[in-house]
Amino acid sequence: MKPHQYRPETEAVRGGTDLGRKNGPLATPIYQTSTFESADVAAAIECSSSDTFYTRYGNPTVSVAEGAIAELEGADRALLFASGMGAVTTAVMALVKSGDHIVAQRDIYGGTTKFLSAWLPKLGVETTFVDSNEFGEYARAMRPTTRLLYLESPTNPTLKIVDLHKAVALAKQHDLITMIDSTFATPINQRPIEFGVDLVIHSGTKYFGGHSDLICGVLAGRLDLIERIHDTRTTLGVVMDPHAAWLLLRGIKTLAVRVQRQNENALRIARFLSGHAGVRQVYYPFLESHSQYELAVKQMRGGGGMLSFEMEGSADDARRLVESLRLFTLAVSLGGVDSLVTLPRYSSHAMISEEQRKKMGVSDGLIRVSVGIENADDLIADLGQAFAAVSSCRHHAHVG
Repeated sequence: MKPHQYRPETEAVRGGTDLGRKNGPLATPIYQTSTFESADVAAAIECSSSDTFYTRYGNPTVSVAEGAIAELEGADRALLFASGMGAVTTAVMALVKSGDHIVAQRDIYGGTTKFLSAWLPKLGVETTFVDSNEFGEYARAMRPTTRLLYLESPTNPTLKIVDLHKAVALAKQHDLITMIDSTFATPINQRPIEFGVDLVIHSGTKYFGGHSDLICGVLAGRLDLIERIHDTRTTLGVVMDPHAAWLLLRGIKTLAVRVQRQNENALRIARFLSGHAGVRQVYYPFLESHSQYELAVKQMRGGGGMLSFEMEGSADDARRLVESLRLFTLAVSLGGVDSLVTLPRYSSHAMISEEQRKKMGVSDGLIRVSVGIENADDLIADLGQAFAAVSSCRHHAHVG
């Protein structure tokens, strides 16, 4: 684990930059170029492994953003990708081969589930899915060919928390690489490398970008593993564009203050929902009623900006509710300054089977909320009027 020189709020703003006094731009320039000139052949050979050779190999703007993320995570090095799934697929393919086996949580993002269960078998790699917190099940799933333990915490969309100490201890016992999707947490709320996790993945599209205007994948961790993955990234060509990396850098500077506000807003909304007669169940790890509250507050600095809930009523009622909201925009993705709402059945987990969704606890009526930085009172009032609209619709249907 790389030691932290500054606190997260400072690292978010100044991480990855040269703090020495100089006459130069305060904001990192955009190196909007596909290639770089060389003075001679010797110079070309020397820079072929640098970020001033060809942008598919690396780019100075991308490098600064990678440095900032590495500092935030306490990682040896970080890499950026063209998308979150680009980070997941590239990293996994760099670390396993035909005949290898992966153990993964059942409760993970639907796109990752599809990759592990439908695509990797074509390459001769099998995955066993286990319940997120049944560590006996993890142990029973291990084989001599198991190479990777894939985790996600908090989980998408039911906000389960994985005990990282236990997961890492089990992985070390079996000599496995640990990889975690920490998108929902962000490095402001959770730093998995401090628990001994080898590799941390984020969809940088979400909280790192923060403004719903870029697509990005993030990977940070051990140097030896990152170097293997970098080579695969270069071959597959899934590097991030320099202009998008510049937008990402701008987003990272406000990451800590945005996440703090989203933590506060989400907790208030979760408490409102948990006390509402029209709500059956709320999933938010920093609610005192959450089954893993003690683990969450021990492992995380904040509950994050994501929550989900089940209404009293039908899946049609859930659809009416999300369509009745005014401040919460009905849209996929998450982590931006705007509050969003979606039904995972039709978005994040639409690409997997009904049976897989059922095992994850993703019902047709589950509502996922990405809480933004608006005023919490306004957001709560919007939820209140949407519940009233659903209730009115039920009443009219009953009278009719």
